[in-house]
Amino acid sequence: MGDKMKKIFIVDDDYNIRMLIKKYIENEGYEAFLFSSGENVVNDIRRVNPDLIVLDIMMDGVNGLDVCKNIRKEYEIPIIFVSARGDEIDRIVGLEIGADDYLSKPFSPRELIIRINNIFKRMNRKKEKNEIIEIGNIIINLNERTVLLDNENIKFTNKEFELFSFLAQNIGVPFKREKLINEIWGYDYFGDLRIIDDLIKRLRKLIDGEKSNVKISTVWGYGYKIEKN
Repeated sequence: MGDKMKKIFIVDDDYNIRMLIKKYIENEGYEAFLFSSGENVVNDIRRVNPDLIVLDIMMDGVNGLDVCKNIRKEYEIPIIFVSARGDEIDRIVGLEIGADDYLSKPFSPRELIIRINNIFKRMNRKKEKNEIIEIGNIIINLNERTVLLDNENIKFTNKEFELFSFLAQNIGVPFKREKLINEIWGYDYFGDLRIIDDLIKRLRKLIDGEKSNVKISTVWGYGYKIEKN
């Protein structure tokens, strides 16, 4: 059973989907808060302080992508997109604006619960650590979830941070996509392995420039690793 103190927002304009997710979330021991649109989500975040948000993309009025962008201006709450739009570009856009996970409709409610539980487990493991990782001119604070490049804070989404910090803790060691998926999403992830490629592209834009002496390398036919330039 989940921690009963955990509060989860369910934002979807489909009543049946809202009620289905609510049933599974409450059966898991979490508290559900329902929204039929994205209009008041940010205001209610300030009031309720949720632990996670399940967010539909295609909604009338304010769509899920805009809601996510507004949330990320102020909060690092985990966000799982659920959407009938399953194209690769939608998944990439979702990751770029700060989503932690993406499920295409129709989806298994049980799979959604597994992904929610995995997010909470990883967050709990991170809280138990208080470590600083230094690689060249990059400093990673695992406890505060910050990355400094030449003492300048680089803003990472949750998934970008988790992938980068895992690779940084194993500098020079190459990892297959499957292993990275298991570390970042958990063994119960059923999605496309190319989501790792999408995240690597994002990380390279953030830290693989002229100022950085850290490089994310592709090991052809295998996976990825971090190394010093």
